Amino acid sequence: MRVLTCSAVAVALMAGSAISAPAHAQAYDPRYPVCMKVYEGGRFGGGEWIDCSYTSLPQCRATASGRAAMCDLNPFYAPPAPPPRGKHRRHR
Repeated sequence: MRVLTCSAVAVALMAGSAISAPAHAQAYDPRYPVCMKVYEGGRFGGGEWIDCSYTSLPQCRATASGRAAMCDLNPFYAPPAPPPRGKHRRHR
């Protein structure tokens, strides 16, 4: 009985920590092929973030120049679907 009680308490603690953990949104915008990861630190924190609003690596690198940042291809980029093919008619 003691083992069952300890197991139940352990499961409850694990479930409680999973529920109370904050959820994070997806950082990558799938509409753009290039992302810039910006690092800002210092005495007061600042942290880092990802800006996926670039259409090319040269565009991103120009913006990242002189900053603590780096550009990379967006792993979640979803290119637009190709236009539907028209039906070909046979001329008789």
